[in-house]
Amino acid sequence: MASVKAIIQARMGSTRLPQKVLMPLLGKPMLLRITQRLERCHRLDGIIVATTDLPEDDVVAQLVERQPSLQLTRGSSRDVLGRYAQAAQEHSVDVVVRVTGDCPLIDPETVDRCISEFARYEDECDYVSNTLKRTFPRGLDTEVFPKPILLMAEQNARGGSEREHVTPYIWKEPLRFRIRQVKSATDWSHLRWTVDTMADFELVARVYEELGSDGAFDYPTICALFSRTPELMEINRHIDQKPFESKGC
Repeated sequence: MASVKAIIQARMGSTRLPQKVLMPLLGKPMLLRITQRLERCHRLDGIIVATTDLPEDDVVAQLVERQPSLQLTRGSSRDVLGRYAQAAQEHSVDVVVRVTGDCPLIDPETVDRCISEFARYEDECDYVSNTLKRTFPRGLDTEVFPKPILLMAEQNARGGSEREHVTPYIWKEPLRFRIRQVKSATDWSHLRWTVDTMADFELVARVYEELGSDGAFDYPTICALFSRTPELMEINRHIDQKPFESKGC
């Protein structure tokens, strides 16, 4: 049986909102809010946090080591692709589910759906994503790919964005790699649920305050909240989206 594990890239050195991964979100570090939601996935066999080997990330490693359900990898701060390959090797991962450390509203059902899409077409698919043509809110980003494809990328990707952002080597070559896209039934791509600024964090905190600190709410429930409380969208509407934003944690 293939081992399917989420690898979360997380570090303290975010440029726009330093130390965001450990900011308290209703009393719990944001990173643990992410893992808490991923633990509700039915198709994940484990969760790995891949942080850097910089001294500033000792605190991230210590937090993860105190959680019995989590695994830890420490690697390069600049070569995130290499860090992913290292995590997959260290923890015997067959299928990688990539999640970033700034998505505290990551949706278990959406993650499971991406994994199911990959499993269904495994013999004719190298990569599944819900990000290439956005229909989901930014912050539910999920990518699924097998370890051999990850290792191929690690061996062949050039510098810059291909190594900092993990998957461009794959999705920039649709004629070489077999790619499948998962889409939302309703297009909510105009919404920003990722955390890269204090305004983003304030928005996510409001969602938790409205829907429950246990984090047991799903994607449709959050969308319903935004439908009946459209002023929430104004909290971070002014934030400019940068290329590859939130991919290099």
